Amino acid sequence: MPDQSLYKENREIRLGNIEILPGSSSRINYNVGSLPSGNRVSIHMEAFRSENPGPHIMVIGGVHGDEINGVEIVRRLLEKETLHNLKAGSVIAIPLLNVFGFINFSRDVPDGKDVNRSFPGHLEGSLASRVARIISKTVMPQVDVIIDCHSGGANRFNYPQIRISSGDEASHELAVAFNPPFILHKGLLSGSLRKTARLANKPCLIYEGGEALRLDGYSIARGVTGIERTLHYLGMIDATFEQAWPPIDIEHTTWVRAPQAGLFIWSKSSGAKIKKGEPLGTIGDPYGTQKVAVLASKEGYILGHTNSPLVNQGDALFHIGY
Repeated sequence: MPDQSLYKENREIRLGNIEILPGSSSRINYNVGSLPSGNRVSIHMEAFRSENPGPHIMVIGGVHGDEINGVEIVRRLLEKETLHNLKAGSVIAIPLLNVFGFINFSRDVPDGKDVNRSFPGHLEGSLASRVARIISKTVMPQVDVIIDCHSGGANRFNYPQIRISSGDEASHELAVAFNPPFILHKGLLSGSLRKTARLANKPCLIYEGGEALRLDGYSIARGVTGIERTLHYLGMIDATFEQAWPPIDIEHTTWVRAPQAGLFIWSKSSGAKIKKGEPLGTIGDPYGTQKVAVLASKEGYILGHTNSPLVNQGDALFHIGY
């Protein structure tokens, strides 16, 4: 349990020109630019503050515009009114960070830039850079913990998991409280929100669950419950939860790749425990004359798999953690 003496005082929270007073909530829109049509692009934030001091948390969805499971996770938190009944601390909720990508079914912004490779950003840079700058310079300095909700990419399903920086004990403590099936210890990616948070000594949990452009009920439910478990652990909400298995820590990962091109059918799905050499699926040609087995290269767990029915030789099929 974190040392609550760190949060004894009611610290100021200010978003734009609005101060979020103890016991209040506010909606804020940050203008980040305009489209060629003249339509403005704004980031919508909702801030909730208890009358009592406590940790300040930032919860984000939609950093990648096509990863709609994260958007739905934050939306459900708002809909459930979990954040309206804080007994301590504050939450800044950003359901949709990459507005342009969301309305265009795209991971990126108009110039092809990835918001999650644009941190800490620049106010006079690309749209991705400006979006990143608002988070890193306006919101991040005022929060103690960051929870960023993602999913797998196009045609790639990720089993619910939390990704944290290797050696980050504070993030690992909170990841255990979140209680995902898996906790991945990963290196830092240049320009990512997680690296920026690490440099600022702020715990950052990256939740991954589901697939881009598809809602996955299980991944969404685990994300919502995980955030609520984390808030409860930090003493910010009252809640009860069903007993759950402790997370499995994953120190290393590898990919099983397609041995040949063809029609891919998986027989083992994400979340499964596997043994080395175990069949995970098959690849056949369109004419029924050839079929090869896809075999596990390691003993471990399937963290993600492709849902693409057509694959080329060398394509990533299964993400294995061990």
